[in-house]
Amino acid sequence: MNILQILPELNVGGVETGTVDLAKYLVRDAHKAVVISNGGVLVKDLEAVGGKHYQLPVHRKSIFLMLKLVPQVVDIIRKEEIDIVHARSRVPAWIAYLATRRTNAVFITTCHGYYKKHPFSFAMGWAKRVIVLSNIIGRHMIDDFKVPYDRIRLVPRSADLEKFKYSSLKDKRKEEFNIGIIGRITPIKGHRHFIKAMAKVARIVPNLKIWIVGDAPQSRQNYKEELQLLTKRLGLEHCTEFLGTQRDIPAVLSHLNLLVLATTSHEAFGRVIIEAQASGVPVVATQVGGVVDIIEDGKNGLLIPPEDPAAMAEAVTRIYRDEGFALSLAENAYRKVKEQYSVELMVKNTLSVYKEALGSLKILIIKFSSLGDLILSTAALRAIRQRFSGNHKITFVVGEESKDVIMRCPYIDEMRVVDLKNKDKGLSGLLRLGRGLRRENFDMVIDLQNNRKSHILSFLTMSPQRFGYDNGKLSFLLNKRIKNKTPTMEPVPHQFRILNLLGIELKDQRLELWPSDEDERYIDEFLSSEWLSVHQKIVGINIAASLKWKTKNWPVHSIARLCEKLGSQDMRVVITGTEKDLTEANELIGQVKGMKLINACAKTSVNQLACLIKRCAVYISCDSSPLHVAAAVGTPFVALFGPTDARRHMPPAKDFILIKKELACSPCYKSKCKTTKCMKTITAEEVLDAVNKLVQ
Repeated sequence: MNILQILPELNVGGVETGTVDLAKYLVRDAHKAVVISNGGVLVKDLEAVGGKHYQLPVHRKSIFLMLKLVPQVVDIIRKEEIDIVHARSRVPAWIAYLATRRTNAVFITTCHGYYKKHPFSFAMGWAKRVIVLSNIIGRHMIDDFKVPYDRIRLVPRSADLEKFKYSSLKDKRKEEFNIGIIGRITPIKGHRHFIKAMAKVARIVPNLKIWIVGDAPQSRQNYKEELQLLTKRLGLEHCTEFLGTQRDIPAVLSHLNLLVLATTSHEAFGRVIIEAQASGVPVVATQVGGVVDIIEDGKNGLLIPPEDPAAMAEAVTRIYRDEGFALSLAENAYRKVKEQYSVELMVKNTLSVYKEALGSLKILIIKFSSLGDLILSTAALRAIRQRFSGNHKITFVVGEESKDVIMRCPYIDEMRVVDLKNKDKGLSGLLRLGRGLRRENFDMVIDLQNNRKSHILSFLTMSPQRFGYDNGKLSFLLNKRIKNKTPTMEPVPHQFRILNLLGIELKDQRLELWPSDEDERYIDEFLSSEWLSVHQKIVGINIAASLKWKTKNWPVHSIARLCEKLGSQDMRVVITGTEKDLTEANELIGQVKGMKLINACAKTSVNQLACLIKRCAVYISCDSSPLHVAAAVGTPFVALFGPTDARRHMPPAKDFILIKKELACSPCYKSKCKTTKCMKTITAEEVLDAVNKLVQ
């Protein structure tokens, strides 16, 4: 794997040290380790272990600079053939997120802090996998940043046991009792409370020595001076040293008898705690954030309330007075560090996250409607699942009116129903849908709808790969497009031109539907109530297309004539349609003489209709969705085409007969016509002849 880590700087600190540690082991395991930062003293360490560094100002909170840096990061990703981009801070996360949208690299973050709900912080939760250092940070990202639980991975920080050597307390108790606090000098690190506690400890420990390791940022130098004045005022100046930034933390810890962590706010983890424990140094720490994951109070350390100098002094004094207790804490802590916080385990768990992220794709397929087109997409669904089996997750976005078609589809993992005519109507509805889908962090979107709304929704997901047709309908919002140069292509091969972009070939055009046993029983009971003889053949007839396509309809009087002829051959006829077709159904029933029609109009769902059509010997339909249902269930059908092109809309099937009049005006794709000659000239006799051929 080729891994790019991106963080503000490579100066001394827990985040920076962890970055170099990971790079060292990545290179050792034959992976490529690349780091982008603003530079720092650890760059040489990184390069010494075989890592590669690019210096960019990714530490600056400037929107314009961030946007300017994105193309440069994209170039690095492509040049180094990066698989994973791992961001370790908020500004780098924004840059990395935008860069990975333009490449195939996977975006991962590690949350090293308890972030405020600031716009800059949200990018930390947009990764495919969000690594957290402690349980409390994981809960924080779920509750406050709405990161789905299944994207959170717990990988605690580590201590390099090759650098931090265990030294028994028995060897340290000499003329001085050395207490240290290590970390940046800022108010949240609790130095003020630590110094006040040390003033109390100094009354009990005569040979006290205090080391304050770390420095204040340039903007906090006044705060450091305040602490130095407080030290003088409390009479601790003689035994306190402000050591500033120290690169050799193992050497510092080797001289300590006790480490105090005095943080006052949520601590993401507390790396210095496990480094001290790896070195055999007992720890007193405030009970904040991820600290509670490390320390079991009284077993491998002592926990105290934050901002409580008295409690801190009491805990320190207890360890000073009871050497046996202190030794027990140190030994228990060292065992836990070896078992749970070694660098090897951190690297193993991080690599596991990388491999999981690379080996599991989240795929979104968009197909709102219509019913017939949705049935046509079942061949594509099957092929997509065959291509992306295993751990890959497929989510399907479908319209409210068409959801029953894929309710039990075995090729998808999740269905999202949208209602573009009501609650999800308009641009505001699309924006709301897009916001929800963006949180899901899809790796790719396959747009089988290919209209303006679906292209907008595809873009709003912010998926790095968005596939569809370049058809001029805002298709610039897709980044994996194919020209629609074959308008007369059959419908299923036409869909597969998009799938070809993913390396999926058309091998099986079969359509499918998945009705339930309950649907089957419903049709059994329905036909039984119509006194259907066991030996009688059923011919199904779809009496109308949709309301906006009345030009597709075969005249009612022609259907009536066909029904009478079928009745004379001892065939029962079932007519199908929706509630809008009830008027035509009643008109037809009134015209047919000498036989009783089975009227199923407005009496079936799409899956019940599938069961009914499957019982038919032959099904007859104009260019409408029931024709696709017949193809999906394998019933022979007679297709009546007029104003539309059969080459573009005929579903794939083995047994069918197409009846179409070759007129100069056909296909016209007009929803209104004075003559509808193309449909009126189709006779009942030629349809009957087609039925008899298919029945035989």
